[in-house]
Amino acid sequence: MALKIRLARGGSKKRPFYSVVVADSRMPRDGRFIEKIGTYDPRLPKDSESRVQIDGQKAADWIKKGAKPTDRVARFLSKITLEGEKAPVYGWTAGNNPQKGEPGAKAKERLEEKAEKEAARKEAEKEAKAAAKAEKEAAKAAEAEAAAAEEEAPAEEAAAEEEKSE
Repeated sequence: MALKIRLARGGSKKRPFYSVVVADSRMPRDGRFIEKIGTYDPRLPKDSESRVQIDGQKAADWIKKGAKPTDRVARFLSKITLEGEKAPVYGWTAGNNPQKGEPGAKAKERLEEKAEKEAARKEAEKEAKAAAKAEKEAAKAAEAEAAAAEEEAPAEEAAAEEEKSE
């Protein structure tokens, strides 16, 4: 029989209140339990004495018998020390899961596609700017040629008029 030290929810809707119980792991959360060893009221301020009340001696006895506390209860028990002892009832350390916040395979693929589309868009934008610049330069060159041709044209006309008059 696998024993768990866990929270059993009580209280009404939107007003949670938990009992810290020792129960068989196969029983439902709020179902049958072996012993109630404390209470937890999450609505009270964190520094309140009555927010978490657990009988440390009973918890230590059940842990010696093989009961495993859940994460939340282990966190509570790590703050409780018995009289005459320096170590807490249960040693709890925060879990470390570096892959927890990492996106999944499909999300990574979508990000890669988005990056490729962005790069293609920027490349097309550069090409369009270059083409517009080349077009502008070509228009300026054509304008300059037209202006140069107009300046030469009156001189040729004047020469042609002089020949006619002679």
